[in-house]
Amino acid sequence: MPNPVRRLLPQCLWEMPGTGRTLYLTFDDGPIPEETPFVLEQLARFEAKATFFCVGENLARHPDIARQALAAGHRLANHTHRHISGWTHSRPDFVADVGRCQRELDQLLPVPEARPLLRPPFGRITPPLARTLSVTHQVVMWDVLTCDYDQDFAAPRCLETAIRYTKPGSIVVFHDSLKASRNLRYVLPRYLAHFAGLGFRFETL
Repeated sequence: MPNPVRRLLPQCLWEMPGTGRTLYLTFDDGPIPEETPFVLEQLARFEAKATFFCVGENLARHPDIARQALAAGHRLANHTHRHISGWTHSRPDFVADVGRCQRELDQLLPVPEARPLLRPPFGRITPPLARTLSVTHQVVMWDVLTCDYDQDFAAPRCLETAIRYTKPGSIVVFHDSLKASRNLRYVLPRYLAHFAGLGFRFETL
């Protein structure tokens, strides 16, 4: 993300510098039965932990998959209830949608988090909205977007690009979604193998 955008959104978390050879993998849009179990299997192969930014509607449909992620030591976080854009919805509507997703999350968590994580869908958030939401949530962006959802992005190129831009402390975005399936299933195991081979750890935010 360009530095001017980061300066406009100082409340947001973009990366985790100073954490050594650690990467922070995140998965947006799930949980869904078609893709999330595959992700959990790949993470388990490398003893990797990750953060899942969940759509509230999917949590309501598939709470059992969300519980599997929790049981494996992963973290669940907020990706709004209906996967809506902060650029095209009013501030009250967006905040209400975040709250609805948070209620779904809180039903699954043993203890509700004091300051849960939130990622706005598409990364679309305005500075005023970010200030409002940062009172209750840590808004999380990224410094590596794999573009696994892009149907015009060939899987080998997707992997090459993701590896090239990853550095210690990176927050990396994948998607456990049908749209991302082709690239996700090619890139994720190879990405994990590459960085595990270099001695990196994968942790939750």
